[in-house]
Amino acid sequence: MTCYVRCTLALATVLCLLMVFPVSALERIVISTPGPRSLSFLPIDLIPKIGADREQGVALQIIYTGSGAASLRDLATRNTDFAIAGVPAAMSARLAGDDVMVIAPIDDAPIFVLMVRTDLQDQVKSIADLKGRVIAVNASASSRDTASKQLARLLLEANGVSFDSVHIIPTGQNWHSVSALILSGTADAIVGNEPFASRLKAAGLVFFLANLAEPKTVQSIKGAHFLHAALLTRNETIAQTPEKVAKVVAMLQRSLDWLLHHTPEQVAETLGVTDPLERDSLILCLHKYPSAYSQNGRFSSAQLQETELFFHTSGGTSLPPLRLEDMVYDQWAGRSP
Repeated sequence: MTCYVRCTLALATVLCLLMVFPVSALERIVISTPGPRSLSFLPIDLIPKIGADREQGVALQIIYTGSGAASLRDLATRNTDFAIAGVPAAMSARLAGDDVMVIAPIDDAPIFVLMVRTDLQDQVKSIADLKGRVIAVNASASSRDTASKQLARLLLEANGVSFDSVHIIPTGQNWHSVSALILSGTADAIVGNEPFASRLKAAGLVFFLANLAEPKTVQSIKGAHFLHAALLTRNETIAQTPEKVAKVVAMLQRSLDWLLHHTPEQVAETLGVTDPLERDSLILCLHKYPSAYSQNGRFSSAQLQETELFFHTSGGTSLPPLRLEDMVYDQWAGRSP
């Protein structure tokens, strides 16, 4: 079946669902997420495109934020009942006293790239050469840790560079934020996401110094196979509107299943990506990281253990004890070994 036929059928399905469930009759649910079109969070972008929300009688509204930290802030301030963010960032928020629960996984592998501006290629040959440099990480202006910030700390310290010897600045998890820092020369390097990294590389603006998908990068990192992107909510939402939580988890799992059975080219077509460089970078990354997403939308006990190890290792001895299991609610997503 051709890409055109598949996408036409998907559009027809959405139109049929709109006829069955007029927009005015649909329940409105809001999700705050980084993006748009960040590879790690792509299944959320796809939910309304494939009609996975309307299958549940829902009209999903997506609020795109600059970072997972901003999405967590939306959740904490009750601007939304659901948020998408990295689990290490959610754990940091939990330590700060926020009511946050992890209710479904999105990723099966964390995708992060340490990229450096190409005009520094003669000066930065290794991670050790980043000492004294400006490094951007996915974070808000707050001091809370995120996976990107924690990973930067681990990569630097594994190569003999003190975290205090570099200047850390925040960047958003979207093309505008990442590209602006590189084009302006504000950041020397970024620990960031795909497909933005590959798009910058294709444009000749950065080179890759480390990639979490490569064995040589992760061999010195404990818990390197941690759960990154996940669906989050509050305890009170679970207690007061469990049927709403069930619908959102079902939407996500439907999107993950759709991704599993469609080609990267079909994904780009369904998302309506028209910019040639953006489209090529997205397709390249979907081919390059075939194991990026959860295959069944279920939690993995082994991955949760990796996540807790990553969080506490990257935070050093300064972090108080925190069991990730205490903030995982798997009633709807389910669990595998």
